[in-house]
This record gives sequence, structure tokens and C-alpha cells, in this order.
Amino acid sequence: MSNELANLLASNPSMVQSGLDEDTLAVSGGARQGNKRISIKGGVFRKYAGGKEIGAIEDRFMNVIIVKMAHKASRMLYLQGYKEGEKVSPACWSSNSDTPDAEVKNPPAPSCTECQYSVKGSGDNGMGTKCKLSWRTAVVLPNDPAGDVMQLVLPAMSAFGKEDNGRWPFRPYVQHLASHNVSAGRVITRMAFDTKSPTPKVVFSPVGAVPDEDLAVVARQAKSPAAEAAIKMNVFQVDSGSEVAADDGGFETVATFTSNVSVEAQLAEPVKRESSKQTESAPPSDVSDVVKKWSKK
Repeated sequence: MSNELANLLASNPSMVQSGLDEDTLAVSGGARQGNKRISIKGGVFRKYAGGKEIGAIEDRFMNVIIVKMAHKASRMLYLQGYKEGEKVSPACWSSNSDTPDAEVKNPPAPSCTECQYSVKGSGDNGMGTKCKLSWRTAVVLPNDPAGDVMQLVLPAMSAFGKEDNGRWPFRPYVQHLASHNVSAGRVITRMAFDTKSPTPKVVFSPVGAVPDEDLAVVARQAKSPAAEAAIKMNVFQVDSGSEVAADDGGFETVATFTSNVSVEAQLAEPVKRESSKQTESAPPSDVSDVVKKWSKK
């Protein structure tokens, strides 16, 4: 950083943004250095910075406030398959899970319902669907609602399904709140690992009310550029003309602290299984302890 910029930032701290505007991102190429995110890879909450894991916690749950949500699920289709750590161009994508986005050059079908890749059994080894559903949200920590807006991209298994012992996948959870005339932004929400699932899956439940003094802050965060960017699917053109998804790919759910990066979560479609009773293996803890519990590597 130049001395001039350093001096400007020191005297004008309000210049620093949690999310960059669209023009700055476009011209800069969406630089990603220093981005921090939380992953559930391997069924553990992991903290990443600059693409490297810097810590992990063993808690099976984490409390958040949902400040913004995409109104519909999105879709992403990779025909050639995904390999961890490898950049792959999507063949098709949909921001509303109904029809391919206008930027898609050669959509396999005019609508998602007519597409062969959205049919169950079209996925690898005949499992799930080839075209993956996900749901984009923006969240903050209850102990720091004015802090970083985190992007949380939920795969289909975490977004759809049925209630089990007072815990819901994302959309049924929001529907449960709405049925009681409660907005998601007024609730402290616990996301917890479903320990019965063979792949990382999170479910949701209400654990508290957002304090009245924080409601105005949450409302401002919901209107911030950071929250807007967190729920937007970013797929852009590179110089060669090939299409590249602006995400990390990977079969994991990710929360990104800086919202100028869209992280795609790719998991298999939900698998039906018999419901059973389940108890939390660890007692609830103060959300203020979450960040302190990161283990240094």
C-alpha cells in the first residue's frame, strides 16, 4: 500500500468498505487476495484466509443473523465434472432456478424444468441431478451485527427437506418463521451439522431474538453493497471468451467474510431417509466465543 493511500485510510477510516462497487470489481478483475471465509468441509467449521486454512473449531453449531436472502434458489451445471482446486467453466446457470440466465450462450433447454440435467438420476453415478441447486444468503454474527457480512451459499441438501426434531433445512425454516409472522432478520439462528448426513449438511433453528438496539444495524446491513453482492450469482467472461464461474467451486458450503466473491456450493441432491430423534452432542455456547475458539495452525 502506498504511503499516500495509507495516510488517507488512517485519517478517513470510513473509506474502507466491506464490499466493493460493481465498477471497481469489474476493472480490478475481482481480486481475491486476503478474503476470509468459513467452510464446512469434512463436517468441521474451518476458517480460510487467502485460500489457506488458518484455523478450525470443533463446535457442531454456529449462531448467525440472516440479513438478506436470494428470493429463489439458483442453479449451476458443470458438464465435465468438478475437481477440487481446478477452475472449471459452467455449461449453464440460472439465477432463479427457472430459466437459464441471458448470458448463457448455449443452454441445453429453454427452461430448467425441461432440462435433462435437472432430472433426478442425471447426476454422477446416477445419483441426484447433474445441475446443482443452491441458495445464497448473507449473514452476520450476533455478537457483532455491524461487522463483516458473510456470504453463506447453501447446497440443496441444506436448503430443502423436512423438519427433524425442531431443526429445518433453510427454506422450510424461513417458512416456519413466516408462519408465525416473524422475519428472519429478527431472529438469532443456529446452523448446526446434521450428524446423520453422510455429507456435510447444516440445518437451522431459532435460539433467540435480535436485541431491539441491533435491529437498525441489521436493517442497514441488509441494504449494504456487501449483502447485495453476497446473494448475487457471479458468472463472468474472461479475455479468451470462455465462461468462468466467479466462485471457489467445491463440494462444500462456504461463508465468505468479504462479499465481493461468490462461492458456489456443490453437493448432491437430498436423499430421503427415515426421520429419527436426535439430540445435540454439545450444549449451546455463547456466540461471542465462536471466533475465540479457532484453533491456530
